[in-house]
Amino acid sequence: MSDALVEISGLNKKYALSGGFLSPQKRIVHAVNDVNLQVFRGETLGVVGESGCGKSTLARLMTRLEKPTGGSISFKGENIFSYTKGALKSYRRGVQIIFQDTYSSLNPRKTALSMIQEPLTIHRLGSAREREEKALEIMNRVGLKKEHANRYPHEFSGGQRQRIGIARALVLNPELMIADEPVSSLDVSIQAQILNLLLDLKNDFHLTYLFISHDLNVIRFISDRIAVMYLGRIVELTTNENIYGRPLHPYTRMLLDAVPSCDPQQKERKMKIKGEARPQNGEGCAFQNRCEHRVEICEKEAPPLKKYDEQSHCACHRAGTI
Repeated sequence: MSDALVEISGLNKKYALSGGFLSPQKRIVHAVNDVNLQVFRGETLGVVGESGCGKSTLARLMTRLEKPTGGSISFKGENIFSYTKGALKSYRRGVQIIFQDTYSSLNPRKTALSMIQEPLTIHRLGSAREREEKALEIMNRVGLKKEHANRYPHEFSGGQRQRIGIARALVLNPELMIADEPVSSLDVSIQAQILNLLLDLKNDFHLTYLFISHDLNVIRFISDRIAVMYLGRIVELTTNENIYGRPLHPYTRMLLDAVPSCDPQQKERKMKIKGEARPQNGEGCAFQNRCEHRVEICEKEAPPLKKYDEQSHCACHRAGTI
């Protein structure tokens, strides 16, 4: 992991929301707020956080399904928001996304085979026969059988539909795969199958993953590095081992303590879970209203994401002291 495949610099995305009949004034929501991040070639970078923290918005920005309010995303050294139409089409071959909803992400009027070979048709790769052979090959690789080729989405289970989504993303041989909560709607046993499949595909196809989830157990299993998001900001970025063995940010500790355990000997939670992720009015740390370790500076100044050691970055005034 010596070179960065993706570099995100000062990325912002704001949405203007209507206040409604009783409050006509518009409200500005910072879905992604000054994010700086690198995704290194060959790694799996996990992004974790509560619902509404900006994980999926980040994924949509990286796939150019959304335009940013500010900042840039560079793919192999080029800003993706400055691409021409031809360059954008080439970028879409190199970066694919696996969606969370296994049903709404598929066209109910198309068969599995036609959906998997559709990207090849759009990019005009090979003849009709070659496209069909390629699609069948990828179907087999993700665990679908030839007899599944002419079935429609409603005829598959949730796990099988997600395999179709993975095959559709894989058929163009991308360099980066963005997985947006790909197993959250599946049963636990099926989750394990899909995660193992993704790991196998990563090794066989030399893929790089940006893996988004709210489930810390899933993130722990699949990720090399982990970025913790809170209200649009990266509050901690470190290795898999450090995030579970030596978490620096109080929010990370809160997430870890929220993970249920079957161990009757589990110690009492160190970080009490309280409140909800809501934007703060005024200045200061966005997490201050939920943090039992806050001090005076937390109310006045938002902490930047700083390097703590060779492997860890943290946005907390008291990182390493609590």
